[in-house]
Amino acid sequence: MTPEEIEAAIAAGMPQAVDDLARLVAIPSVAFPGHPIEPVHAAAAVTEELLRSTGLPLVQQIPIEGSFPAVYAEAPAPPGAPTVLLYAHYDVQPPGEPSLWHTPPFEPTLRDGKLYGRGAADDKSGVIAHVAALRAFGGRFPVGVKVIVEGQEEYAGDRLEAFAEANPELFRADAIIVADSGNPRIGEPALTTSLRGMGAFTVEVRTLRGALHSGQFGGAAPDALAALIRMLATLHDESGEVAIPGLPRGVWLGPSPSEEEFRASAGVLPEVSLVGGGSIADRVWASYAVTVTGIDAPSVAGAANALQPWARARVTVRVPPAGDPKTTLDIVIEHLRRTAPWNVQVEFTDHVLGSGFHSGSGGTHRAALERALERAYGQAPREIGAGGSIPLVSKFSHLFPTAEIFVFGAEDDDASIHAPNERVDLREVHRTALTEALFLHSLANPLGL
Repeated sequence: MTPEEIEAAIAAGMPQAVDDLARLVAIPSVAFPGHPIEPVHAAAAVTEELLRSTGLPLVQQIPIEGSFPAVYAEAPAPPGAPTVLLYAHYDVQPPGEPSLWHTPPFEPTLRDGKLYGRGAADDKSGVIAHVAALRAFGGRFPVGVKVIVEGQEEYAGDRLEAFAEANPELFRADAIIVADSGNPRIGEPALTTSLRGMGAFTVEVRTLRGALHSGQFGGAAPDALAALIRMLATLHDESGEVAIPGLPRGVWLGPSPSEEEFRASAGVLPEVSLVGGGSIADRVWASYAVTVTGIDAPSVAGAANALQPWARARVTVRVPPAGDPKTTLDIVIEHLRRTAPWNVQVEFTDHVLGSGFHSGSGGTHRAALERALERAYGQAPREIGAGGSIPLVSKFSHLFPTAEIFVFGAEDDDASIHAPNERVDLREVHRTALTEALFLHSLANPLGL
């Protein structure tokens, strides 16, 4: 195939790709505890079906201990050609509060060239980008292809890491594409070369055998919710910077988004200050961040005049690429132990860890990918970091030190991933699929772009 034929094939396949993306988004494949497991398995089955439609000769679901199945596919490399591994995940974040969505989260809605729904961007767009790119070749792939699409990246993604450690030959490749990222702005290509690691845990505080009347006992009996609030408040200083000894601010050596760009992208309300110090890139790509992502306590609507015997919070820590997530989590947990008031009982459970990643800047495959991005987008890509975490990337880097790992995709900073009204711009899906197909072509035809 020529690059022009690839471009035509991708364009012709986009209507089907959009239909397939909507079909996937309609499946509420939330792999978090407490959510139905049937939709997660349904998403795996649809993913398997879509990969079969590309002409890959081997497609199967692989059981992952303690997790949902991964979907694996493979086509052998032609003589002398390299092998490329394509990664994405079919599970999604919980939708959160339904009233905050303009359209139901699992009823995919097309509006102004964008598809809305939970997982439309993160990361079912990555699944479809792989499928659309592979379909362009009509089953005659110019290089070896491996595909791994997992089902629990958003929660406890370390399960697939352990499987990869035990089965490295299944994943071994010369280049690895992780389609679980995107560009700061639509139409402006970027390669994500830095990912923060992460850790998470649940902290529970107990003070009483049961709830007590706040008038009869308040003022002397210790309230668990008040104790937890005091502990969580020590995680940051008055400027909002992480205030935990041993977790210093990092520095990003490249260009940074401006505060104005960041405010607009994050939807920060007028007059509300940003938190922390240093450049935006320092804060969101190179430094620690600690977030309380959930609290179990009585709701305002159902609140009684009572002291609480227990309270619980979920805490997530983002770790700079070179940091150690376990050590970081130990530091944060010890800090909360030290700051717990009134000798309350404190327990830490449900730990999750994931390592960060930083890629090199050289490599022949990197040059080929940059040419593919430039052709697909009409401009050269730039290098960015990401504040989020993809634990498996670090594992791949460790297992295959000579492989070149590339992180990019169809998301953008306004895609509202992990938030209400998530959406993906379909032009970005098109460009991501085209980039990937052109890249595969160029590895077998170095002078072809």
